[in-house]
Amino acid sequence: MTTIHQTLYRERLTSAERAVAMIPSGAKVAMPLAAGQPPAILAAFAERARAGAVKNVRLHYLLCTGVAGTSVFDFEPRDVIIPMSYFHGGVERALDNRRSAEALPAVDLVPCHFSQVPRSMVEHVGVDTLIATVSPMDADGNFSLGASTDYALTVSRKPGIRLILEVNRNMPYVRGDCMIPVSSVTALVENNVGLPILPAAPRNEVDDVIGAIIAGLVEDGDCLQMGIGALPDAVCSGLSRHRHLGIHTEMMTPGLARLVKAGVVDNSRKQTHVGQSIFTFALGDQALYDFLDNNPDVEAYPVDYVNNPFVIAQNNRVVSVNATLQVDLNGACNSEFMNGRQFSASGGQVDFVRGAYASRGGRSIIACHSTAAKGTLSRIVPALTGPVTTSRNDTHIVVTEYGWANLKGKSVAERARALIGLAHPDFREDLDRAAHGAGLYADTALGARTLNAER
Repeated sequence: MTTIHQTLYRERLTSAERAVAMIPSGAKVAMPLAAGQPPAILAAFAERARAGAVKNVRLHYLLCTGVAGTSVFDFEPRDVIIPMSYFHGGVERALDNRRSAEALPAVDLVPCHFSQVPRSMVEHVGVDTLIATVSPMDADGNFSLGASTDYALTVSRKPGIRLILEVNRNMPYVRGDCMIPVSSVTALVENNVGLPILPAAPRNEVDDVIGAIIAGLVEDGDCLQMGIGALPDAVCSGLSRHRHLGIHTEMMTPGLARLVKAGVVDNSRKQTHVGQSIFTFALGDQALYDFLDNNPDVEAYPVDYVNNPFVIAQNNRVVSVNATLQVDLNGACNSEFMNGRQFSASGGQVDFVRGAYASRGGRSIIACHSTAAKGTLSRIVPALTGPVTTSRNDTHIVVTEYGWANLKGKSVAERARALIGLAHPDFREDLDRAAHGAGLYADTALGARTLNAER
């Protein structure tokens, strides 16, 4: 580390209170998702809001954690720091419940594919401030965004951006295109605390059945993208006997990290970043963060690169695995809206659905349990009750515990029959009637097949 880097570091080092005082009323602030959200800066900013020293600040982000939920998004400063969510989670759903009780509007959502968030924030929103957690400065005077490169790197490079960083020795130092030079920083705050931990989602027998089906669709040498939750974790558990797998994923998960450590993933058959596991953000347990830290075989890149369908498709045989909430009889998926409210968002699902299918030999897989609400509702439905996340034209393979169906090349009538075959038996007759009533097919024979609809 050179003297000039150390001098710049000392000049920019300050307290969280002084750092947030640099953010004026009316600011448009961005923060990374999940582990990149800076606790000390957020706590100080919440106190500044409660004191009436700032107002009308819009905070743009994806996937809020409890760190923000208990500070800037505490219910009291709701009219001062305004959440502008690109992806809802538990924090937003809890806020919506509290707001509903007081007849207030729900947390606002900015609909956007994950790959397009950097452009949305920089070009369309015009954010002027970035707050983020980073790893300690390296010998070249750079801070690694570590577990949360996502849109933060692109925002950090906007000319004139106000850049306030929280340096945390617990943020893993990750290589790749994820560095911020000390020379571009407005203020630095030091705060060494543990990163957010995402407990493993509890898996049940249905998750394991679906995981086994999907694992059976993965071949040695395939390149993986996995989403979040119990189903992708079950898929990873089913891949222990595979070999020479690759990783090009928006989210690095504990399950994927375990596959690397077990030698299942070696990235030897990729066409880009050979030998490297590529991701844009990571969230999980401490073992995952330890795995990422200073690991020469893992690299992070901004989401407008990682999730770009053209970039994804440069690798052959990409297998994308994502979950959904509903699939209609045409094959369209609602993966973000439930019970009349925004539940999550589109995230990177469509990015990888399109990128995986565009790759040579690639497969995009959408998975869900056949039922919801303790078996009282079918996830295969005549019509979606929320927005279309993945269109019927994009959906490739759909999986439930009753099998899988390849929708590509199928007519509307053939899709309806195949999807009814993936529904729980208790709902197949009603779905068949709905398909007939909607004119999806004209014959009178039951459209459902019990297992493994045509591949």
